[in-house]
Amino acid sequence: MEYAKYIDHTLLKPEATTEQINRIIDEAKTYHFKSVCVNPTHVANAAKQLADTDVLVCTVIGFPLGASTTATKVFETKDAINNGANEIDMVMNIGALKDQRYDDVKNDIRAVVEAADNHTVKVIIETVLLTKDEIVKASELTKDAGAHFVKTSTGFAGGGATPEDVKLMKDTVGDALEVKASGGVRNLDDFNKMVASGATRIGASAGVQIIQGLNSDTDY
Repeated sequence: MEYAKYIDHTLLKPEATTEQINRIIDEAKTYHFKSVCVNPTHVANAAKQLADTDVLVCTVIGFPLGASTTATKVFETKDAINNGANEIDMVMNIGALKDQRYDDVKNDIRAVVEAADNHTVKVIIETVLLTKDEIVKASELTKDAGAHFVKTSTGFAGGGATPEDVKLMKDTVGDALEVKASGGVRNLDDFNKMVASGATRIGASAGVQIIQGLNSDTDY
């Protein structure tokens, strides 16, 4: 298994400086992570530095609350792609899900998928705020809307991924979608638990520590 290709090397803190962003870009190049995941303001810089590498640029839309209007999420998505983003991690309208306004949730996601123009879209459902039934419903709506991944968490809502939630999400979407686990994945043990539960992508600020936790003879 190519561990590094599971990892979206992430820095989404609002106080992140250009120097810190450049550091994770350099780390992503060194370890050949799948992507760097940064806020939209850093996308153009990341895309320029990663243009001739195997590392993708991932960014976040409607982040971290998911409470932007659909039109705003669509604009953000188009702008991010114009700036060089390869992958879009959008936050679901969580309040609409809890209102059982399922068409609104699905249409919000579908609009971003269409705006992304065949780029990968991951939908953050913020599992820590949902019941088990709501996790299932959010995963189903994500699939119905044509997204590519259902993702656990922003990391900003007081909780992150758990193996149990990842398994529930994967059991719900089956082979139709992939699952991204993010929030609280800090070491190789956490990583392995998420992958064993069905995650094929891991969002983590601790990507380097995860890889360094491997045996030196492992092919990362």
